[in-house]
Amino acid sequence: MTGALAPTKPLTAVDRCDRCGAQAYIRASLPMGGELLFCAHHGRRHIAALRDKGADIQDESARLSETPATTER
Repeated sequence: MTGALAPTKPLTAVDRCDRCGAQAYIRASLPMGGELLFCAHHGRRHIAALRDKGADIQDESARLSETPATTER
């Protein structure tokens, strides 16, 4: 499958930024095939140019501002 119908897998701690090696929160699937992974910092820097070139962007950087669930007693 390709394009909007292709399922995207969630990014995990194993996925690393192609620029600096930090945890990846953004995946850019390139129209000619392949993908690039970015941390939030490098993703923000490159996301507009990648979109202009037709990349599909999976942005999970909002997870950085989520608060962990607490257990109630």
